[in-house]
Amino acid sequence: MTKFHARAALSALAFALALPAVAQQKAAPQPLETRLEARKVVAAADGKETLAAAENAKPGDVIEYAATYRNTTAQALRNLEATLPIPPNTEYIPGSARPATAKATADGKEFLVPPLKRRVKRNGVDVEEQVPLRDYRFLRWYPGVLDGGKAVMYTARVRVIDDRAPSEPGIKGGVK
Repeated sequence: MTKFHARAALSALAFALALPAVAQQKAAPQPLETRLEARKVVAAADGKETLAAAENAKPGDVIEYAATYRNTTAQALRNLEATLPIPPNTEYIPGSARPATAKATADGKEFLVPPLKRRVKRNGVDVEEQVPLRDYRFLRWYPGVLDGGKAVMYTARVRVIDDRAPSEPGIKGGVK
């Protein structure tokens, strides 16, 4: 069984979110502070959900990632793009992004409204198919302007997958 380490994934996500800040930090103090949290979604006996520390997770567990962006200046920040990476060995849970205006990508280049689709050849014929959720790599929101001293939070959920087990009918061992 594949073991998923939420802490390692969180570190990778934090690093990816911090890269633009590190590059800009040499030129000037960073006006945008970013905080990333990973929380395991746990169902209580009464059916309600609770959030717990996400130190480790196993296939089937649901992890909620929350990215908070805070403007540390008095001036508005413009053209903000809030990007949340989706770790390997997880698949995005459709409809879990908050706000719901997130766009997604499987290639890291083109962000589109989910569900993502792609063109493939089947028996020599071009057909359009949905991109499997396990292939989504990033979600992105476009808040436009973040006023001085304000913060905004974006969340999305992923399910930890066993990359050796099928997650879709007709796909053996997760190999396409």
